[in-house]
Amino acid sequence: FIALGGILPPEEVKERFDSNCITPGTEFMDNLAKCLRYYIADRLNSDPGWKNLTVILSDASAPGEGEHKIMDYIRRQRAQPNHDPNTHHCLCGADADLIMLGLATHEPNFTIIREEFKPNKPKPCSLCNQMGHEVKDCQGLPREKQGKHDQFADSLPVAEQEFIFIRLCVLREYLERELTMASLPFTFDFERSVDDWVFMCFFVGNDFLPHLPSLEIREGAIDRLVNIYKNVVHKTGGYLTESGFVNLQRVQMIMLAVGEVEDSIFKKRKDDDDNFKRRQKEKRKRMKRDQPSFIPGGQFSPQALGNRSSPQAISNPRQAAFEMRMHDRQNSTTSSPNTSLTSDGSPSLGGGIKRKAEDSDSEPEPEDNIRLWETGWKQRYYKNKFDVDASDEKFRRKVVQSYVEGLCWVLRYYYQGCASWNWYYPFHYAPFASDFEGIADMPSDFEKGSKPFKPLEQLMGVFPAASGNFLPPTWRKLMTDPESSIIDFYPEDFAIDLNGKKYAWQGVALLPFVDERRLRAALEEVYPDLTPEESKNCDILFQLVITAVFHP
Repeated sequence: FIALGGILPPEEVKERFDSNCITPGTEFMDNLAKCLRYYIADRLNSDPGWKNLTVILSDASAPGEGEHKIMDYIRRQRAQPNHDPNTHHCLCGADADLIMLGLATHEPNFTIIREEFKPNKPKPCSLCNQMGHEVKDCQGLPREKQGKHDQFADSLPVAEQEFIFIRLCVLREYLERELTMASLPFTFDFERSVDDWVFMCFFVGNDFLPHLPSLEIREGAIDRLVNIYKNVVHKTGGYLTESGFVNLQRVQMIMLAVGEVEDSIFKKRKDDDDNFKRRQKEKRKRMKRDQPSFIPGGQFSPQALGNRSSPQAISNPRQAAFEMRMHDRQNSTTSSPNTSLTSDGSPSLGGGIKRKAEDSDSEPEPEDNIRLWETGWKQRYYKNKFDVDASDEKFRRKVVQSYVEGLCWVLRYYYQGCASWNWYYPFHYAPFASDFEGIADMPSDFEKGSKPFKPLEQLMGVFPAASGNFLPPTWRKLMTDPESSIIDFYPEDFAIDLNGKKYAWQGVALLPFVDERRLRAALEEVYPDLTPEESKNCDILFQLVITAVFHP
C-alpha cells in the first residue's frame, strides 16, 4: 500500500528548488504519481519477486493523509469475514503519530519502520567537496584518485541507511503492565484502556491541536496523565472513550484533576529551568578555568598531521623567518590593549570588556510576559495570547468548546475516519486544564456531507504568495493583487510568538486563518480561466489497485 498525502509547512523559497512543490495539486506531485504508476507496472511485469503482489497506489490526488489512508484500508480489511487475524502489518514512515494509529487498530502484529536520524552525519568540505576534514582545516589539495580509473571522482561516499523497528506488540505489553488496575468498580478491559491512553496523548499536542500549557511531553506529561487517570478512573464509572467517541463527563473529571496541580506544575517548571541555567553557568566556568592561558601559534606551533598527504617542507627559509617575525610583532601589537602587567612584569590575559562577555550567564532570552509561575498567570495568559480579559467567561468557554470539539474530531479521525472536512481549531493557543468545567453538556456533532478541497483549491489555502508560481496566473493574482478579496490570507510579514521556546521554528506562527467560504467564493470567479490541463488538476481521484498479469 503506497499512500501519498499530508501538507508540509511552507518553507523559505530556495533558488534552485522550492520544496513547497511537494504539496498535493502541483505539477511535481502529478509527475511523481505518473512515475510511481510506471515503476509499479514495470516491476510487476518484469520482476519475479513481484508476481504475487497486489499494489495499491493512492497518490496526492486522493484526499487524506497517507497514513490515514492506510489505516482506513486496515480497518476495511478487518471487517471482511475472511480476514486472517494473524496478518502482520508493516508501516514505513517518520510521523510521530504512527505509533498511536497503530495502537488504535488493536492489531496484535504491527511493526513501524522509520529511518534512523543521525544529527552529526559527516558532510563534505564546502571548499574542496572532499570528506575527512572541516573547512578550517582544508588545504585546497586536489582530489585523490577514486577507483582504478578515477570513476568515482565525482561521487561522495554514501553511508548505509539504518532503520529503527518499533514492534507495537512489545509496546502493548508494557502498556498492559502500566495500565492494569485492580479493584475497579467495572470490568477491566485492556483494549479500552489503550484507547483511553491514545486519547490522553492528544492533550500533549498533535497535528490539529496545540498542547495544554501545563502539559509538556518533555516534562513527563504522559506519565502524569496516566497517574491521574489511574487515581480518578475509579470515580468515573467507566472508560473515557468507546469506538471513537468521547465521554465528556468522564474527561471533565480527569481535566479538573490536572487543573488542581497546574499551579505547582508551572512553579516546578520555573525551578527546573533556573537549575538548568545555573548548571550551565557552572559548566562554562569550569571549561574556562581548564583552558590554557597560552595558546601557541606561528610556524612551529603544533599542527595536526592526519590531514596532510605528505610532510610539508619549508621551501624558502628566509621568507618563513620574515613571516614569523611579522606574525609575532602583530600578535604583540594587537594584544597590548587587552593585557595588563602583573606584579612580576608578565602580561595577564583577559580584562575589561572581554572578561565581561565571558562572564555573562547565558544568551539573551525573550522576555516572558506571562510568568506562569507567579500569581495571576491565567489573567496574563488570556490577555497576552487572546487579547481578552480572563474574567470574560463567555470567551473562555468558546475556546474550551472549540478544543473539546477538536478532541472529539481527532479521536474519530483516528478510529473511524474524517468526521468533517471543514472543521478546524480557530485559535493559536490552548486553554488551561482548569477551564474544562462544564464540558459534559457541550455538543460535539460535526457537519455531515462536507467535501474536501480540490487539489488546486488546497494550494490556495496552504501556499504563501512566494510560491504562487505553482498556481495558474489568475489564481496567483488573488495572492498579490491589493484589490483581491482574499489578500489578507497572504501577509508578506507575520509575527512569531516564541511562546517560551528558544528558536523561531519552535514558536507559533501567527498567521491568519483561511475562511473556507470566502476562499471558495473568490475561486468561483477564476475557475473559467483554467486551461483543460489545469482543470484536470482539480479532479479528485481515488486509489489505484495494480496486480501482475500472472497474479493468482
